[in-house]
Amino acid sequence: MKKIIVSMLIVFSVFLTGYVQAANDTVLNEEATGQLIEIKEKEKKELEDYTELYGSETYGLTAYMLNKVRIYSIPLCFIGIAVGAIWQYVIGIRKLDVRDRGLLLIISFVTIFVICQVLPLIFAIVVRGFRN
Repeated sequence: MKKIIVSMLIVFSVFLTGYVQAANDTVLNEEATGQLIEIKEKEKKELEDYTELYGSETYGLTAYMLNKVRIYSIPLCFIGIAVGAIWQYVIGIRKLDVRDRGLLLIISFVTIFVICQVLPLIFAIVVRGFRN
């Protein structure tokens, strides 16, 4: 009899937990939807600002995309450089082919980083400087 009561309590607690979780999910989904709408409106406003600044929808979109590439390339390139350094200095102590691969990774990610940081500047100088 005690086993049946304990098992019934476990079953009811599982069902109640599922019900509370479902109620919380709807609240979280509404909050997430609101945040997504805010992010969308902010990005749309930023794109409009770039369009006004460059005087053309094509140039504004290009400048907006280059700015996003510039921002997101920083952490990705640092992660790539760190992986390359680990391959070269930690794993490469014992294996020379991995050491060379690590050096190539470091050189590649530094090159990508420099290109991603300088390209928006060059675009702004060429478009805004020579167009006017």
